[in-house]
Amino acid sequence: MSNDTKTKKPTPFSLRLSVEERQLLDELAGTKPLGAYIRETLLSNAKPRRGRTSRPKEDNIILAQILAQLGASRLPNNINQLARAANTGSLLVTDDVLHDLNEAVQNIAFIKETLIKVLGLRDECP
Repeated sequence: MSNDTKTKKPTPFSLRLSVEERQLLDELAGTKPLGAYIRETLLSNAKPRRGRTSRPKEDNIILAQILAQLGASRLPNNINQLARAANTGSLLVTDDVLHDLNEAVQNIAFIKETLIKVLGLRDECP
């Protein structure tokens, strides 16, 4: 294939901004990727491009952290084991059971704190 028939990719364009200018552009872009916002603003009559439609919102990042914590925890397994033991009347509070309970409480506290942060609520409990 000759060089004439190959499609050429456009060359990148860079622009230096002050910290304040960058912050302003980030604010104006909202949830759009910065490059998409700049392109759309400058070339409003241009044909739309395919690509990402938005940046991950901070809430989504935090929710992803919650899901990761849940996935890494043994919380569902621990609770299931405790429920089974309670239903059969065989729940003995051994060091292992106490450890599992404490681990479950820590995981639940993390989930609660993270959800409060995501939802913009205040923890009214002491």
